[in-house]
Amino acid sequence: MEEVGERDPVTGRMTTGHDWNGITELNTPVPRVVIFFLVVTTIFSIVYWILMPSWPLGSTYTKGLLGIDQKHVVQTQLEHAAAQREGWMKQIASDDFAAIQANPALMQIVHETGKTLFGDNCAVCHGINGTGGKGFPNLKAAAWLWGGDPQTIYQTLTAGINSANAETRTSQMPAFGRDGVLNVGQIDDVVAYVRSLGGSTDNIGITPEKVARGKEVFQANCVACHGGDAKGNHDMGAPNLTDPVWIYGGDRQSITASVYGGRQGHMPSWQDRLSDAQRKILTLYVLSLPEQRS
Repeated sequence: MEEVGERDPVTGRMTTGHDWNGITELNTPVPRVVIFFLVVTTIFSIVYWILMPSWPLGSTYTKGLLGIDQKHVVQTQLEHAAAQREGWMKQIASDDFAAIQANPALMQIVHETGKTLFGDNCAVCHGINGTGGKGFPNLKAAAWLWGGDPQTIYQTLTAGINSANAETRTSQMPAFGRDGVLNVGQIDDVVAYVRSLGGSTDNIGITPEKVARGKEVFQANCVACHGGDAKGNHDMGAPNLTDPVWIYGGDRQSITASVYGGRQGHMPSWQDRLSDAQRKILTLYVLSLPEQRS
């Protein structure tokens, strides 16, 4: 081991006298900048401990000379936000839909708050963007079963569809095949006719003969709900069969399943879950979804 005090010929620094396999340790002092920041952070910590709440003392803690209480700060902020929210919620609750739509400030709130309400309550069925899925309507398509004006949508949100609410909207498609109303041939014909109307995604195997027979079956069994032109009926919640928007699918198999087994969708009543103002916000937000198409 070399003696302490030898000067390294490369760096010019003194060594510590320690040697490991021919490698000597330099006696390098701690950089001053490190000492500076250690001093600064130590002073900051002491000042912070004196001014701010910091040290636990059994069931309490040191309050600090400034007396800052983060719990109180957050509570004050929440109260302030609630007071602001109460103002525009009351205005939305009292104004009619036309007045709200004519107020840009309120509509900005509708878009911001409505998105949150929709995500928390409606997205599980209709999707986060409102595009729906099999068995759940695509709200961006604006193919409203009961009508697309604000009051109608508001009523649907309030009472629900086939729900437990006393004023629920009621809609059901009979099971024409399962209940023996139509035989297999008639179902095949009427499905061919529906697929010929222009909205189906599957036109394979359609013949003029099937379409003609299917039209007769349709007129005898389906026009009461879907109308003679097959464009649906808002009074009964019957969908338009001539457009490309389908809840359960527009291919041959899906349409056949609907005719054979029937359909009965369900939407809960939001009357007891959301306030009047919240339902109005959701109504206007849902109405804005078709405009948000990418």
